[in-house]
Amino acid sequence: MLRHEFQPGKLVAGTVLTLAGVLYAGDAGGAWETPWFVAIPLVAGGLCLAGAVALVTGLVRRRRRTGRTTTDGPGPDVAV
Repeated sequence: MLRHEFQPGKLVAGTVLTLAGVLYAGDAGGAWETPWFVAIPLVAGGLCLAGAVALVTGLVRRRRRTGRTTTDGPGPDVAV
């Protein structure tokens, strides 16, 4: 299997959408009652959370790629 980069935003989105599917599958199977309006805040909130996680992940990866440690001066290996 080829290696790929881990994307936590997609993991969060998939988890939330799977949860919404399980809730409605349980409702359709008669295990419990799920009101119709539960899906809207669940899916919208989950997608917003996934977007925030993806944004933070992208910022962290960009910062690691550029190699910045601090913004107030040279790093410890730079002779002054």
